[in-house]
Amino acid sequence: MADNPPDYELAERMALTRPAQVKAIGHPLRTTILQLLHERAATVTELASAIGRPKSTVAHHVDVLARNGLLRVVRTRRVRAIEERFYGRTARMFHVAAEPAAAGEEMPVDFNDFEVAARESGQAFEQGRLWGFIRHARISEDQASEFWHRMAELVAEFDRMPRSGHDVYGFAVGIYPTEHPTLPAVE
Repeated sequence: MADNPPDYELAERMALTRPAQVKAIGHPLRTTILQLLHERAATVTELASAIGRPKSTVAHHVDVLARNGLLRVVRTRRVRAIEERFYGRTARMFHVAAEPAAAGEEMPVDFNDFEVAARESGQAFEQGRLWGFIRHARISEDQASEFWHRMAELVAEFDRMPRSGHDVYGFAVGIYPTEHPTLPAVE
C-alpha cells in the first residue's frame, strides 16, 4: 500500500464541465470505484472483487468513467496471453464547474455528496462513532468562497494521508446558503 496514495501520477484537481461527466460520478457504484482508486491503481477484476459485483458490471462502470475522462489506464501487465489494464483516476479531486450547457443538455442536479454521506454515516451514528459539526454564520459570498477554498485544501490533505488502519473513514465538507433565521439588525 502506498504511503502517499495513489501509486500513480494524477492531476490535483479536475473541473467537470459537461453534463455527462457529472452524471458519471452520480452513480454510487462509480463513486465507490473512484474512492477505491484513491488507494492505488487496480484492474477490473480487483475492483469487482473489492466491491463484490460481477466483472461485467464493474467493467461497464469503469468504461463510463474512462469515456468521461475520470479514469485512464495507468499501466498494463501481461498475464499469459492477456494484457491486464490497471485503471487510475485522472485527478485527486473532481469538482463541478458547470459551464452553460449546449442546447438540449441539462446538467444533472441529482448528485449530492451530503446524501451519500448521510447514507454512509448511519451505522457510525448508531455505533457512537460519528463525529460532525454543523454551524450557521451570516457571511458574504466572497467569505463563503474563500472558506470553501480552505476546506478544499483540507480535503486534499485528507486524500494524501498515508493509508493505515482497518477502517475506511468518510470525510464530508460543504458550505451552502440556507433559509436559517437571522436576528434583526441592532439599532
